Amino acid sequence: MADRKLLRELTEAFGPSGFEGEPANIMIRELGKAGEVTRDGLGSVVSRLAGGSDGPRIMVSSHMDEVGFMVRSVTGDGYIKFLPIGGWWPQVLLGQRVLVRTRQGDFPGVIGSKPPHELTEEERKQLPDIDRMFIDVGCCEGFSVTEKLGVRPGDPIVPVSPYVEMADNLMMAKAWDDRGGCGIVIEAARALAGRPHPNAAFFVGSVQEEVGLRGARTAAEVVRPDVALALDVSLCYEHPDRARKDLPERLGNGAAILVHDSTMIPNTRLRDFVIDLAEKNGIRYHLTTVRGGYDTGVIHTHRSGVPSLAIGWPTRYIHAHTGIVSAADYDATVKLLTAVIENLDEAVSKSLRSF
Repeated sequence: MADRKLLRELTEAFGPSGFEGEPANIMIRELGKAGEVTRDGLGSVVSRLAGGSDGPRIMVSSHMDEVGFMVRSVTGDGYIKFLPIGGWWPQVLLGQRVLVRTRQGDFPGVIGSKPPHELTEEERKQLPDIDRMFIDVGCCEGFSVTEKLGVRPGDPIVPVSPYVEMADNLMMAKAWDDRGGCGIVIEAARALAGRPHPNAAFFVGSVQEEVGLRGARTAAEVVRPDVALALDVSLCYEHPDRARKDLPERLGNGAAILVHDSTMIPNTRLRDFVIDLAEKNGIRYHLTTVRGGYDTGVIHTHRSGVPSLAIGWPTRYIHAHTGIVSAADYDATVKLLTAVIENLDEAVSKSLRSF
């Protein structure tokens, strides 16, 4: 069953791209209980869980960063102008609470803009523009946010959205992308610790995925994988205008096996191997595609090429302040990842390269 305490800690951790210290510390603490942990030069966490053989070397990557913001400048009146870190649609931002981290501490704020009463008829027809938004951390006459709060360009900002349990085994929080994947990796490592598996498994918490898959590239240099898996969110297409029964991509429909994304066409033999394992073990799954990319987008072209596959779990409202997921899908993905590592031996690894 999903470790709710772990998921609360992971999702509430402060960690936009380039500032992954808090989630990294959680990954180091938890993965260190199962295997040896190191860091690469960008800060990605790499844990080796020895098995019954030195090979194949399996790289399982989940990224630790979340979408967030960065202080661009501070106006003379103390309002913060900001840059997005990762992909944001501006219409999800207005009126949302944020946390600004400065050298003097963490300070709450809210994303503001002109109120609708001040908008012209033409402005009302337009989507909001991030360049025209600002963050208010409580600025007022005679109060300098740069002096009193230490705000300066480059300071990181994250959404404020605490972890909440919902009805029907659902969970709501920020940063499921990809702290949920980090949790899946940790729980699979826990399950495999002390159990035989015919390979060397490397569990990775990568940095800076949301700004270009950067950590996965450097971590692959450390691991030198023979096979790679990325664990990340996948999409939910549920909304009031679409019938849920017609959608594979819905909460409660198990792990998502990616047959295509914008950065990679998966190794088809590895894809079929994972599908067969899911069916053999009665693990609920579905097949899907995503317009976007995962860590495997750079890992699969590492050196002479690495057979790779992305595995997701359905998540509503990604790249927003709050997302919703199903604990049942999370559990199914943990079981599937564990089964893959328990069964991926040298013979299977060699078969993936038989074109």
